[in-house]
Amino acid sequence: MERGKMAEAESLETAAEHERILREIESTDTACIGPTLRSVYDGEEHGRFMEKLETRIRNHDREIEKMCNFHYQGFVDSITELLKVRGEAQKLKNQVTDTNRKLQHEGKELVIAMEELKQCRLQQRNISATVDKLMLCLPVLEMYSKLRDQMKTKRHYPALKTLEHLEHTYLPQVSHYRFCKVMVDNIPKLREEIKDVSMSDLKDFLESIRKHSDKIGETAMKQAQQQRNLDNIVLQQPRIGSKRKSKKDAYIIFDTEIESTSPKSEQDSGILDVEDEEDDEEVPGAQDLVDFSPVYRCLHIYSVLGARETFENYYRKQRRKQARLVLQPPSNMHETLDGYRKYFNQIVGFFVVEDHILHTTQGLVNRAYIDELWEMALSKTIAALRTHSSYCSDPNLVLDLKNLIVLFADTLQVYGFPVNQLFDMLLEIRDQYSETLLKKWAGIFRNILDSDNYSPIPVTSEEMYKKVVGQFPFQDIELEKQPFPKKFPFSEFVPKVYNQIKEFIYACLKFSEDLHLSSTEIDDMIRKSTNLLLTRTLSNSLQNVIKRKNIGLTELVQIIINTTHLEKSCKYLEEFITNITNVLPETVHTTKLYGTTTFKDARHAAEEEIYTNLNQKIDQFLQLADYDWMTGDLGNKASDYLVDLIAFLRSTFAVFTHLPTSYSKTLKQDLRC
Repeated sequence: MERGKMAEAESLETAAEHERILREIESTDTACIGPTLRSVYDGEEHGRFMEKLETRIRNHDREIEKMCNFHYQGFVDSITELLKVRGEAQKLKNQVTDTNRKLQHEGKELVIAMEELKQCRLQQRNISATVDKLMLCLPVLEMYSKLRDQMKTKRHYPALKTLEHLEHTYLPQVSHYRFCKVMVDNIPKLREEIKDVSMSDLKDFLESIRKHSDKIGETAMKQAQQQRNLDNIVLQQPRIGSKRKSKKDAYIIFDTEIESTSPKSEQDSGILDVEDEEDDEEVPGAQDLVDFSPVYRCLHIYSVLGARETFENYYRKQRRKQARLVLQPPSNMHETLDGYRKYFNQIVGFFVVEDHILHTTQGLVNRAYIDELWEMALSKTIAALRTHSSYCSDPNLVLDLKNLIVLFADTLQVYGFPVNQLFDMLLEIRDQYSETLLKKWAGIFRNILDSDNYSPIPVTSEEMYKKVVGQFPFQDIELEKQPFPKKFPFSEFVPKVYNQIKEFIYACLKFSEDLHLSSTEIDDMIRKSTNLLLTRTLSNSLQNVIKRKNIGLTELVQIIINTTHLEKSCKYLEEFITNITNVLPETVHTTKLYGTTTFKDARHAAEEEIYTNLNQKIDQFLQLADYDWMTGDLGNKASDYLVDLIAFLRSTFAVFTHLPTSYSKTLKQDLRC
């Protein structure tokens, strides 16, 4: 029973499943019934399912048949209508075919025209695209052509800018073209070419300024000279009519000796294409005579190319080499002033260029670099001047050299270079100048003493008297009252020596000008040099004359008289120095002149020479005398030898009458003793 019930339950369940599958087949698209059928065949009841399917098919056929029977008349009517439609459709087909044939015939020309239009539009589109591409390429080609033109005309910095625009702006837009690739590959070569050409221009510039640095320096020093002349004019204008005018007039005698070699009297020339200009015309600036554009271009080019440091190192290295060449003095520089002038011009020209580069470029040279070069230049220049000036024996040349050094220092000081060491060196040259002056005046004094007649100066008119008094400070009331002709007590060498001492003082003063010394320092320097002139040079000259073998008593007596008057004139020389230096007489540190000692020593030497000569003469008389010591006749007649000796002594004492009264008495008493 139970098995029967179970079988019956399974049968019902299978039937229900088959029914579900059939409904699913009926309601599902035929493309998707595969899984459904597979589920049937996967089971074991597919036979029963086939039976169930056949039963369902038969049921549907019966329903179809019923449906057809119900709609049969409508179907017949539809067939009849369809047959009618077929005839009309045939007519429509014929009309469509005829219309199509006509349309094909008529549209053939249109198709040809449309094909031509298509080709035209295609060509137009291609042309437009080509124009667009050409418009895109033309700026590149124009820029490249511009670049070539700039390279050809040596406009390298604009060429570099053009190259930069070409590389970063224009070429990326047309980078897929072959010619652009060629340009891109050529850009590094163009850069190197620009660098090489700009460096070549820089080398030409360096060579040019090396050759013309003396012209640049000459113009700069001429500017400084003109500025100093203007400053002197401004300073002298308020002093017109003052006692300083006498100082200017006092220089006239000495200036005649040195005027021919003074740097102020020589013509200065321009630089390069600049012609010589008159003194009253404006001198072009030294920097205006040099075209610095190669330096600026090369600096900009190397900066743009990222090689600025390389350029700076190269420029500084080359300029250091040129500085060493400029600072090397010629071996014969000491022979003429032109040698010194050319040497200074080159140094000034070098530093004028460097100063301009310092102020017109940003970092190409800096102050530390300039100071380093200047320190080297200063040490080498001072060493060269010390060496070469030591060979100088002409005081005029030394004075001109001093003026040139002052102008050299003033010029460089305008450009901000410290020049104190140059002025310190000038103080050394001042001592050498004094030595050369002493040597020169030794010759002058020697000529004066050798050419003097050692006789009182005779005057026959008032004009001659005033002329002598104007040359030498002499006052004698008794002599003034005497009628003409009359004689001065001294010989001609007194006013000549006095005037030459004043000329020596003028010469010393000339060297002291423009050295930035105080009046006291100038006064002290002049007095020391004058003391050397008196105590060494003039004293030696007088001693040489006194010790001369053929000197006579008359000359010795006249020397005593002359030195007496020269000794008295020392106070006038001190006043003269005070006047020309504008130092107050009561200044504590004022050095006194030692003329009194000089002339006293000369007189003592003359006296000794007189004593010696007289004693020698007396000894000669006594030695030559041949006395008869055994004679018995003692007449009143003196010996001939004694008569000659007495006559000699009388003539000798007659010479002493020219001496001053007090001095003559003292000398006679000494001789009697």
